[in-house]
Amino acid sequence: MRNAQAPPTGRRLLSRTAEHALRAALFLARAERRELITAAEVAAALGTPPNYTAKTLRQLARRGVLWSARGPHGGFSLSVEPSELSVARVIDAVDEVEERSPRCLLGDRRCDAGHPCGAHRSWTEVHERASTLLERTTLADLLAGRPAPSFP
Repeated sequence: MRNAQAPPTGRRLLSRTAEHALRAALFLARAERRELITAAEVAAALGTPPNYTAKTLRQLARRGVLWSARGPHGGFSLSVEPSELSVARVIDAVDEVEERSPRCLLGDRRCDAGHPCGAHRSWTEVHERASTLLERTTLADLLAGRPAPSFP
């Protein structure tokens, strides 16, 4: 086939902000010390822009994923145990849910079961499986290198 190509590697599955948030949460989850870690320390360790990292961490704290304190000894830590914190919760804390709602692949609208397009059934299944996988996978799972949860 003329247009057939190998699938690209490194395909983006998350928004940049969600990726930064997940990386930061994983960094905080694996930190052995229980003291607060500053946004500057997180940014330096991850090689991310300091201002963007601080903004993302504050957003995670506002949504209850992180605990934060201001001042000279302030910083951030997880407010939820890694085994209880799903990847979906981290993503939801920084991305608008509406942005991840399934879109009609054949039109400029949301998927609509009442007026489905030709791709509706398959696309809805892909979206539901991905959402379920993100809900079932915790930070502890990622850090332990456990395989993704299986589907029934």
